[in-house]
Amino acid sequence: VQLQASGGGLVQAGGSLTLSCAASGSIFGVNTWDWYRQAPGKQRELVASITSDGSTKYADSAKRRFTISRDNAKYTVYLQMNSLKPEDTSVYYCHADRVEIYQDSSLWYEYDYWGQGTQVTVSS
Repeated sequence: VQLQASGGGLVQAGGSLTLSCAASGSIFGVNTWDWYRQAPGKQRELVASITSDGSTKYADSAKRRFTISRDNAKYTVYLQMNSLKPEDTSVYYCHADRVEIYQDSSLWYEYDYWGQGTQVTVSS
């Protein structure tokens, strides 16, 4: 199983970006998707989460500006980011807490998968 994040880039303050993260491999499902971010010299922080039933939660810094969503058929999670600020500059990582694997007529769970990170830079 691999998670591939994309969509980062350079944007001016006030602009928007949409990040995507797709899981590939012998996947049958993903439980909760998360987006984290980590700025230089800072700890990785949780930005947003979405559960298998679509419930969402956001860090205070992301509320009313970011929207997390998922496409279960594509095993993909998105993060729509609006009204971006310079302090949003970070490497953004997707995370799957539990992945259902189906292979050779067997189903099992694997835990704690991370994408490779995508850089978001917001200029002032």
